[in-house]
Amino acid sequence: MHVLVIGSGGREHAVTKSLAESSFVKKIFCAPSNAGITKLAETLKLDVKNHQLVIEACKQHKIDLVFIGPEDPLVDGLSDSLRNEGVFVFGPSREAAQLEGSKIFAKEFMSEAKVPTAKADIVSSVDETMGLAKKYSAPYILKADGLAAGKGVFICHDLTELQTAAENLFNKKILGDAGRRALLEQNLPGKEISFLVLTNGTEFQALPLAQDHKRLMDHNKGPNTGGMGTVAPMAIDADLYQKIIHQVVEPSIKNLKNRDYLFRGVLFIGLMIVNNQPYVLEYNVRFGDPETQVILPLIKNDISQLFLDLSHGNLQKVELHNKTAFCIVNAAEGYPDNSVKNTPIDLPADQKNNYILHAGTALNKQNQLISNGGRVLNIVAVAENYLDARAQAYELNSKITFNGRQFRNDIGEYT
Repeated sequence: MHVLVIGSGGREHAVTKSLAESSFVKKIFCAPSNAGITKLAETLKLDVKNHQLVIEACKQHKIDLVFIGPEDPLVDGLSDSLRNEGVFVFGPSREAAQLEGSKIFAKEFMSEAKVPTAKADIVSSVDETMGLAKKYSAPYILKADGLAAGKGVFICHDLTELQTAAENLFNKKILGDAGRRALLEQNLPGKEISFLVLTNGTEFQALPLAQDHKRLMDHNKGPNTGGMGTVAPMAIDADLYQKIIHQVVEPSIKNLKNRDYLFRGVLFIGLMIVNNQPYVLEYNVRFGDPETQVILPLIKNDISQLFLDLSHGNLQKVELHNKTAFCIVNAAEGYPDNSVKNTPIDLPADQKNNYILHAGTALNKQNQLISNGGRVLNIVAVAENYLDARAQAYELNSKITFNGRQFRNDIGEYT
């Protein structure tokens, strides 16, 4: 089979690596790709916003399956355009992708599904925000409605900070249309968990829980990031797991079915656990990054067949290896605010179960590997247990060289 992977990050490199290991996959294409993916897939220089170009490329290269990694093309309806032309896609429809594309849409879906979630009000002006703030207590959470590349959530410690955030959204329009409306939401203090399921819109298969590390520096200090490392599987209390399944996952999938949404892919549920009770913070409609890097190596199923079947609406039972996967993110100097690009990188050779995935990399005119983004590399180790996976990942990590690189030394120790 021929597969097209849409995306250019560590998540897409992880997917491409798993696809390349399948005996069913003859050829992989990727758009726009990165320096690591190019070793496994042919790069197609496509503007994925131009759906017609993507359709033509699929026909030209006889693509059997398109895997869409990032949220933007899903919210933009690329999966619908491809399906209308008979191309099979791993990813939800534009309508279903609004669960990630609009915080307000998602909150209304949660209410309809009767899943536990934080109380919230819809606001569209500074005056409205400050007036409704009386219903809440600090810290105040203001969430821009639309996609904002991870910059749409404002945690305000007092009313002055809330007013500044509201002015930035509604008056200065720093996020454009994404900040035209927002949610003023109740703060829920607790522990965050990401729960991912494969679903065809009526059934689901839960994937291993991955422990993510959002803060830039050791001991959970520094600014929030897209993720500095992950470990899977993450163990949680059995009673809590059942609560998540019965109070959150099942009613969410049931509401997808009730609304008749075409959903063939991953539903990523962001949860806050308060006193052993799950509350839904948000939905994403694609694999997380860097969660994917530690989830895929634990799946026994042939990934190409698992994804292809799901693109046809058929959900396989997911079988798992009894192993631990560990991922360390290497970020560029200046990340997350002002990432330095074009920094030369020296890498050691991969081993069978310890390897490097590229996230933000490119090749310069001299064919030298350079940094080309905020999160640059993912160092992955898969072993029989946590201690071995951790030791092997950090050993491989110690052999990487590039100026200003940032990474955490305590992955797996903090949530």
